[in-house]
Amino acid sequence: MKQKITAFFVLFLTAVSYGQTTRYVYETLVNPDSINLVSMKSERTFLDVKGERSLFISENKLKRDSLFISLRPEAKENDKKEEKDLSKLEGKKNFEPTFFEYFITKSIPEQKVYYYEKAAGKQIYYQEDRPVKWNVTDIVDKQNGYPAQKAVAEFGGRVWTAWFTNEIPLSDGPYKFSGLPGLIVKLEDDKGDYKFDLVKKITVKNAFEEQLNSDAKQSTRVNFHGDKAALELEFGKNRKALAGNTGSGNINAGGRHSGGMNGGGMRSGGHGGGGMHRGMGNENQSFPMQQNSSAENHSFTGSIDQNPIELK
Repeated sequence: MKQKITAFFVLFLTAVSYGQTTRYVYETLVNPDSINLVSMKSERTFLDVKGERSLFISENKLKRDSLFISLRPEAKENDKKEEKDLSKLEGKKNFEPTFFEYFITKSIPEQKVYYYEKAAGKQIYYQEDRPVKWNVTDIVDKQNGYPAQKAVAEFGGRVWTAWFTNEIPLSDGPYKFSGLPGLIVKLEDDKGDYKFDLVKKITVKNAFEEQLNSDAKQSTRVNFHGDKAALELEFGKNRKALAGNTGSGNINAGGRHSGGMNGGGMRSGGHGGGGMHRGMGNENQSFPMQQNSSAENHSFTGSIDQNPIELK
């Protein structure tokens, strides 16, 4: 009987813990311009761990995406309702900008890393094909309140120094970094452009989770920029053709052309060949909306042109 009770509580605690998200909050400093002398910009990023998976996302992007998704079911009722919901969003459109216009998921046991973005209203992703090769040193120190050990790795054209703690036996960290025998509590690059400091750990019930669309386009790190540009080009052509048809109808009806939509309005996400990530792009693309939705014509402050986190 005692064994049955013990087994019940083990299963109960497992179910409860699996339904909760452990959020590691990092105070993140970014140098937006590596050429001109400017001050560092601060933004909070989250590492949300649930079960054997994690999500890295900026606080500002999470707020925008969660708000926008919360309006989608209501907006589908009818066009008038959609316009009403979007008008409510209009008053909140000045979201705080983000340096991380993407999100990253990891399968922790397999150390698999996936990078997700939006291109012309469609999700596109790739699996990272470069495992981080850490050189773990014997240097120990206290970092952000934790006893930590120093490790160094070269990744994406930068040399990164990480401090990890065995007190949190989680092989994970901010951005694409993982693979150490403990959570990364501090991370910075050799150029001083990026710095992540763990500031707190909290438990979140019913945490927002980014949707992984079934029709998302799978790419590779090497081909990501080209595949993303192709999606944007195709979407631009479709919009241009639609605008041409609309304009033609206006000519027949009233003798004047309406002007149409700009088919070249979608910008590339700022990626260079080989997987450079600038965290920038058209503000409208960051929201998980269906293509051709009227919401794509609304402007939302969201992304920042920046010094890329990966240089190659």
